[in-house]
Amino acid sequence: MRTESALRVEAMQLLIEKLGEVDAERFISLVNREQFDYTQWQRSLWADKDIYQVYDAAKSFYESNPS
Repeated sequence: MRTESALRVEAMQLLIEKLGEVDAERFISLVNREQFDYTQWQRSLWADKDIYQVYDAAKSFYESNPS
């Protein structure tokens, strides 16, 4: 398991790689200023799907994104 510091560095590098420096900073700023309840978000994320649909979607994603 990575340390929190290592996780932050890697996450920021990925954000910059995918979004560019300016949009990565904008994203961090949005996250810091917005009230966000991760638990509530998770409860509603798959509300319209059953466990089999979630499994199928995860399996499909895994198979199409080899590591």
